[in-house]
Amino acid sequence: MHAAVVRSFDRPPRYEEFATPRPADGQILVDVLAAGLHPRVRSGADGTHYTSDGRLPLIPGVDGVGRLPDGRRVYFVADDDVPGTMAEQALVDPRRCVPLPDNADPVTVAAAMNPAMSSWVALRRRVAFRPGQSVLVLGATGNAGQMAVQIARRLGADRIVAAGRDQRRLDLLAGLGATDVVPLTGEPDDAAQRLGKAAADVDVVIDYTWGAPTERAIPALLTHRAERSAPLDWIQIGSMAGPDITLPSFVLRAANLRIMGSGQGSLTAAGIVAELPSLVEELVAGTLTAAAVPLPLAEVEQAWTAPADPGRRIVFTPTA
Repeated sequence: MHAAVVRSFDRPPRYEEFATPRPADGQILVDVLAAGLHPRVRSGADGTHYTSDGRLPLIPGVDGVGRLPDGRRVYFVADDDVPGTMAEQALVDPRRCVPLPDNADPVTVAAAMNPAMSSWVALRRRVAFRPGQSVLVLGATGNAGQMAVQIARRLGADRIVAAGRDQRRLDLLAGLGATDVVPLTGEPDDAAQRLGKAAADVDVVIDYTWGAPTERAIPALLTHRAERSAPLDWIQIGSMAGPDITLPSFVLRAANLRIMGSGQGSLTAAGIVAELPSLVEELVAGTLTAAAVPLPLAEVEQAWTAPADPGRRIVFTPTA
């Protein structure tokens, strides 16, 4: 079969022939119709993701839309120990598959499920989120952050604060459900104070940045919080701004701050997959939107290093 193949962590994958994987017991070989180029895929391909074991060569890709041998189409999440999804064929565990209705667009599903899954699962599995609560999306101008704004609205958030650095994309988020937008540009301490005042009394933070923005944001929010004993659930999902923060110990004593992660390991695979059918329904119904750029898998090497178009997700189509 043909696939995107990574042979060095410091070079983009190349389109080349690769041995077709053989199904083991409990696995099915599917024809891949669409596979999204997510940040998680990039970090796996350059060896920096926390699940990377350093082995090469590898096929990147963590999920996709495929056609089963009986002709049914499914969205699937790949196991960690099988070749990735950016190939003409991929191994699938039926327990990690979600059937797709006939009117589902494979490219849209492949573009949206991964970024949407992060906040959908976090709000439904990591915290007891209730309609009427308020949410801060930190890093709202990325694809996942944009989806998080829509998902918070769909799950009944009364107030949604969207914070990010791209003012043009911040302006668009009001139409997707954000009630307040906070630019994180300019002097970092000033930006943190703006954020602290705007989002002081939210119930949940969905954090895609970590690093310096989070390091400044946590004390700023707690300083401006009207009732510090009210629970604040800080859900760490991404680390666009860096992998580490320095957290003063007093913030854990002076407020009811609960920091947790949401991702592989903090949730079981079964728990994540259980949330996917309802998410597919939302995408097919059009209540959540995503902009996709479909490209033939043969163009993977050029597309990998091309400047990214903000707000749009590349989706490779290995099989015509």
